[in-house]
Amino acid sequence: MRIGIVGGTGPAGSALAARLASVGYLAVIGSRSAERAVEVCDGLHARWPDLVDRLSAGDNALAAQCDVVVIATPWDSAAVTARQYGDELEGKIVISMANALVRVGSEFQPLVPPRGSVAAHVQAAVPKSRVVAAFHHLPAKELGHLGEPIESDVLICSDDREAIAEVGRIVAAIPGCRPLEAGELSNATAIEAFTAVLLQLNVRYRTRVAPQLTGISDDHIQQ
Repeated sequence: MRIGIVGGTGPAGSALAARLASVGYLAVIGSRSAERAVEVCDGLHARWPDLVDRLSAGDNALAAQCDVVVIATPWDSAAVTARQYGDELEGKIVISMANALVRVGSEFQPLVPPRGSVAAHVQAAVPKSRVVAAFHHLPAKELGHLGEPIESDVLICSDDREAIAEVGRIVAAIPGCRPLEAGELSNATAIEAFTAVLLQLNVRYRTRVAPQLTGISDDHIQQ
């Protein structure tokens, strides 16, 4: 499976691409500037030479041609960017991972877009795609530490149950990550907003937190 990261040159997008390549997926880092994407990709190759055959780069159009596509742009351009590649994204699983947040002084505050979430905006922009909200709470720095597991649950929601299952398999391939089905796409509002709480905890306790929920056994997840 080829997974394209549209707008993937930022810390979260590039770290996700490297992590996916490290567990066997073919990952493509996309950018408005193919040269910028290649520059970021070359830096990852220099750090992790074993990724050369599985991690590549190009413009966003190339990333949008992959089997599964992640929109990793800033939140306020996620829907616009997805719409730009609507033809390439038709029928595909499109993962929205952006959080609408603003920092006011020392506080992080969630913003609620008119449709309720960034993921809902992306779905409206590409109505023929299967939009899934996921990867919102993984710390970018830890995501890029390829030799170490990430102890985190990943909340996944979508109106397409089969798409949730497919993204769940991708998440489960990342050491330490546990995929949890969190309902329909409307729940992305709460999932995205909760990121502000996690960031506030990071500031308060000078760490990088990730959510782990109790009371859900692996047997339940397999069902």
